[in-house]
Amino acid sequence: MASGPLVVAAVLAAAVLHAGWNAIAKGIDDRIGLFARASVVDAVAVFAVVWWLPMPAAESWPWLLASVVVQVAYILGLMAAYRVGDFNQTYPLARGIGPLVVAVVAVTVIGEPLPLAPALGVLLIAVAVGVLGLTPWRRIRGNRAAVLAATGTGVMIATYTLLDGIGVRRSGTSIGYIAWLIGLHSLATIAATAILRRTRFVAPVSDRPQAGPVAGWGMAAATGLMSTAAYGLVLWAQSRGALAAVAALRESSVVVAAVLGVLVFREPMGRVRIAASLAVAAGVVLLAVPA
Repeated sequence: MASGPLVVAAVLAAAVLHAGWNAIAKGIDDRIGLFARASVVDAVAVFAVVWWLPMPAAESWPWLLASVVVQVAYILGLMAAYRVGDFNQTYPLARGIGPLVVAVVAVTVIGEPLPLAPALGVLLIAVAVGVLGLTPWRRIRGNRAAVLAATGTGVMIATYTLLDGIGVRRSGTSIGYIAWLIGLHSLATIAATAILRRTRFVAPVSDRPQAGPVAGWGMAAATGLMSTAAYGLVLWAQSRGALAAVAALRESSVVVAAVLGVLVFREPMGRVRIAASLAVAAGVVLLAVPA
């Protein structure tokens, strides 16, 4: 990546945080309550400080607002995917679609070509992440709903990545753009989850058969802060690095997710998935090769 080791380190840190909060979301039965409460925490934190930050330039606002809408759709798709599929299946499948879409659009529409080594890194990561999401095949054939939900989520990821990549560069202030995006996204998520729940976010789930843990405020706060920090780091990196490279590098989170799937959720790994995880790591190395 032309932007150097600091951007690489920031995106890798974001990848770990992202896999962590997604593992929390997978392990919670009441995901609507989790995302609603996490959004409340984010909104309170952001709107306590946003008034003292630089205001994003006017030309960035259409991109910012469009991203808010798409990210709400992404959250809804993510909840659906985790409801019907395994963590180490749906997470990598959703994440694997994004880098390829972003790379194609960045090169053909935005005019941001990649040097050979990073381009190979993007391709390697996308293919390896797809393998992680599509193996073992017998499990995929038996759960096509999970594949469909994860694929739709992946399209949303690619869309908001491109919107924010353009928006943050036109904003004139990375920190101001990040703050307003997170604040408005939090409010929109609160509204969407309230409509879905039609209560004040936290209808009990204890009366459901085999209900999992219910989201408390502490867990919601951890989820909100982890997701905010993760995407804030990615947006900062997008203002300094190639969109396709940043989008691919952040998907190294699937390796962390694969490990969490085995250790926390007792989901199968297998030799093919181990090899795919190593391929992701190789792709990360290629992305770090200077132009």
